[in-house]
Amino acid sequence: MDNIKTLTEKLNSEGFKHIYEWTDKSNKEYSAHKHKDKVSFYVIDGDIVMDIEGKSISIKKGERFDVPVGKTHSAKVGKSGCHFLVGEMINGDA
Repeated sequence: MDNIKTLTEKLNSEGFKHIYEWTDKSNKEYSAHKHKDKVSFYVIDGDIVMDIEGKSISIKKGERFDVPVGKTHSAKVGKSGCHFLVGEMINGDA
């Protein structure tokens, strides 16, 4: 996987206005919600399972996920927690 600087540059080149690192503890759950604009993230370490309209998607270390705009989704962080690099078009939309 590319380093955080390179991944940040990729998100920046795609027009993401707010790019930051985020860490969640094991088994953290995000209740159903949706985003107003594009949100993408890279998993730097750990894993998370996204549930989008009844479909579960597992995202692991080294993978990127582009959250579908306007689609209701929830998520659960894996047993070892998760460290992300997040890109948002709108500050606070993640």
